[in-house]
Amino acid sequence: MLFKRNIGLGKIKFKLFIFLIFIINFSVYSEQNLEGNYTNIKILDKISSKNILIKLKNGEPKKYKDLLIRSMKCRNSEFDDNPEITAYIQVSDLTNKDKDDVFVFNGWMFSSSPSITPFDHPVYDIWLVSCY
Repeated sequence: MLFKRNIGLGKIKFKLFIFLIFIINFSVYSEQNLEGNYTNIKILDKISSKNILIKLKNGEPKKYKDLLIRSMKCRNSEFDDNPEITAYIQVSDLTNKDKDDVFVFNGWMFSSSPSITPFDHPVYDIWLVSCY
């Protein structure tokens, strides 16, 4: 009789253990899906009124005309009904020879509210499009 109770308790502990492993794996998997490896941004040339879509691999710099752009990290929101994309972006102006190490923009961009941390440049305008 005592032996059957221990087996029943062991089955419950085993099921609880499997359930906890499933929950932990699911939460880690969902966190990995939120962060992306590539960031898409649009750049508007205010002089020619042309815009271009640029794909940035996170961590690698990309040169576009007089700008050197690097996306350090991008992240998608957890909610599908109101998507929010955030990215940490650094932009250097290559025409400023006296300010080699100073960024024109260094901070987080938000796709739904680009005016929170605006990119302020006389020739170009940048906004965040997607993260994947």
